[in-house]
Amino acid sequence: MKKYSHLMIILAATAIIIPSSVFAQTTDFQADLQKAREESAAVRKMEVTQEVKRDVLPSLKAVLIAPPKERRIRETRGILRPVPYTGIPQPEVVDRVLQSSIVTQAAGKAGGPLQPFVTIASKIDIEGLGNGTPDFTVTSAPPDTHGAVGSTQYVQIVNGSAFAVYNKVTGGLVMGPASTNSLWAGFGGKCETANDGDPIVNFDAAAQRWVITQFAVTPRAAPFFECVAVSQTADATGGYFRYAFQYNDFPDYPKFAVHPDAYYFTFNMFNAALTAFVGARACAYDRARMLQGLSATQQCFSLPANSDSSLLPSDPDGSSPVAAGSPNYLLSLRRGSNNSLSLYKFKANFTNPRLTSFTGPTLIPVAAYTQLCSGTGTCVPQPSPGVRLDGLGDRMMSRLSYRLYPDGRESLVANHSVSTGVRWYEIRNPNARTPTVFQQGTFGPSPFTLVRSRWMGAMAQDKNGNFLLGYSISSDDLRPSLYVSGRKPTEAAGTLGFEFIVVTGTGVQTDGLTRWGDYSSMTVDPVDNCTFWFTGQYLKADGIFNWNTRIAGVRLTDC
Repeated sequence: MKKYSHLMIILAATAIIIPSSVFAQTTDFQADLQKAREESAAVRKMEVTQEVKRDVLPSLKAVLIAPPKERRIRETRGILRPVPYTGIPQPEVVDRVLQSSIVTQAAGKAGGPLQPFVTIASKIDIEGLGNGTPDFTVTSAPPDTHGAVGSTQYVQIVNGSAFAVYNKVTGGLVMGPASTNSLWAGFGGKCETANDGDPIVNFDAAAQRWVITQFAVTPRAAPFFECVAVSQTADATGGYFRYAFQYNDFPDYPKFAVHPDAYYFTFNMFNAALTAFVGARACAYDRARMLQGLSATQQCFSLPANSDSSLLPSDPDGSSPVAAGSPNYLLSLRRGSNNSLSLYKFKANFTNPRLTSFTGPTLIPVAAYTQLCSGTGTCVPQPSPGVRLDGLGDRMMSRLSYRLYPDGRESLVANHSVSTGVRWYEIRNPNARTPTVFQQGTFGPSPFTLVRSRWMGAMAQDKNGNFLLGYSISSDDLRPSLYVSGRKPTEAAGTLGFEFIVVTGTGVQTDGLTRWGDYSSMTVDPVDNCTFWFTGQYLKADGIFNWNTRIAGVRLTDC
């Protein structure tokens, strides 16, 4: 673990900021609004099923399995759009909320040096799982890097499939690296044997429990499973309640969020060959019973294949409560649109399932954008001999940050990758009849000759309303590196006030492996509600199947 008192800051002296409210609702938006009303009015059938298996693991430490060392898997991602990417870019639209340089303020009297609006008070660096980690071999790409912070520990999980537990104060390794299916040792079936990845880890702050999941899809034939392990205490190395939930279609790209009334999961459902998109699926698992290790049901709703995909469920930051009676909010890029988002509301009721509701979409207009790499292409540059990398511009990037502030307002913060940088939004009071974007911006400063791509973002908000955005950055003259940028609530709407290096990459990805990251993760410490914890991918050396990851704990001076 290293603590840094000096961090490299990249600044530009001026900025041209166009307020995030300056955009028009086009005729296309009005037509899409009518379609959304028709979709919302359609009757959706709820499917209720029970877990197919559950048991109790007394102690994780007693059953640890070493991570796999011999297989190499290039992860396949189902293509959501009906027409494969042709290499022809989408028509570029004017990004009216582009922040093309860092906003600064004068230090002291006029004419003094320029300083960023927000500075970092402290930073903890932990080298995460990756190439060179003792007892760990990179066997899968991309890493699907994910992590969460608890009361005393940080848990990181990656494709491979492995996880590790760290002391969040010292950065020291508490347990691992261990194979992810250690969590299902002795459980039987695919959850024990498959170890397929797409992992997610979350900390249920209200219950002081860890929830760790991965899908089980090998062999690639129905039934498929989402495997869920709920810790019995706040210690990630202790006992777990274990569950397997079954699906007849391939449950790709799972995302997971904590909510008082349920654990909410979303999937992109495909056929077994990943050649046909079946539709998005949203499920609520019975949290109350899973916290006790009791039999639990899932309540699921499915969207048609021609509707929205890659829904993100809202997940509270830190120890933020959820507004009384509030549904879980699900957000996605609007299908076939470049100027609106789709918001859904899911409210589970396991006592009386007839009262469960799933409504939407409500369309939220935003400034027009062009998806990075036309959504499904590879266009992110690297220095030679690097290949062009996957932009994953066709979806929201996890996670959908939720916070309830003392004044009663609910805030959602989200981001996705566009051709001009990382587009981010703050949606306030999403439970209103017509929720709107309170502020939005595209962070894309290019102070040098070569344009730098920023993508693979993750964003969260602390208790004082500060935002932190973590992301990858790469260009023809910069190897893929991890950065963070952020803002305090008194800054001009739609702007971020600094850019700091988390780790500078010293390698590029080569030999035709274009997949990168798939996602990164940003969570907020539930103890101080101030420290942001970010993790993502980088490389130390040129090659393939040799990725590294970094974990950074960052607290801003304004918290």
